[in-house]
Amino acid sequence: MRTRKLLSLPIFCAALLAGCASSSAPHGQVKGADASSREMGQSDTNRVATLAMRANLDSLYLLMSKLYRRNPAEWKKTAATRDEAEKKVRQAIEQRQAWPELQGKRDIQAMALALSPEFKGDRVAAFIDATADMIIVAHGNRIEFFLLDGLDAQHLYNAARNVEIAAWILASRRTAAGAPLLLSDEIGEQARNLSFEREFGKIVGRLDLMAEFMTERYRRAGISYVQNLLGGSFLQFLPVR
Repeated sequence: MRTRKLLSLPIFCAALLAGCASSSAPHGQVKGADASSREMGQSDTNRVATLAMRANLDSLYLLMSKLYRRNPAEWKKTAATRDEAEKKVRQAIEQRQAWPELQGKRDIQAMALALSPEFKGDRVAAFIDATADMIIVAHGNRIEFFLLDGLDAQHLYNAARNVEIAAWILASRRTAAGAPLLLSDEIGEQARNLSFEREFGKIVGRLDLMAEFMTERYRRAGISYVQNLLGGSFLQFLPVR
């Protein structure tokens, strides 16, 4: 009887491992954007830039929602509910409307004002709107890109550095009373939340990749031209009759 139990134990373990392997937890899947007739006016580069821009704006909207949850006093300065406050910021960004509390400032000047200790308005709205405006300005004041549109690699690189600087300021700068400008990441004995840092990192990574891609594009165009010439000379089928 004991021998039988010993023999059955490895079989039981193997069955358990097989079950775990066959029922692994789902991790999602890649989902492409819906097809649109507007894509007919886009090159591959235009499409990649458009998708990257949309992803960066979505990251900013996620950061806005998370910041509002950790700093509820901010949305109360702007709207009656958090959802209403988020909707106002989204609308201002998508329609390229100046945020009233930023005093007509745009781009990096608006970011500096939103992150200044003296700012008294809705800091979450001002910071997200200003950061989005800076990124859009770096893309030539466009959110969607078509055949005649071009991107400056250095501007994209600078935008990535600006996001890094903004994330550092948000985590380190204090008000006159010594409080953080906004509560974001948290590292303590009871909790560890670095989701803000990760989302900022995604934005930086996309901007840096687009900057490198734009510098490669023109060099690759020349290489492709030479490859086509060589291919035209050496990779032709020969007549057999």
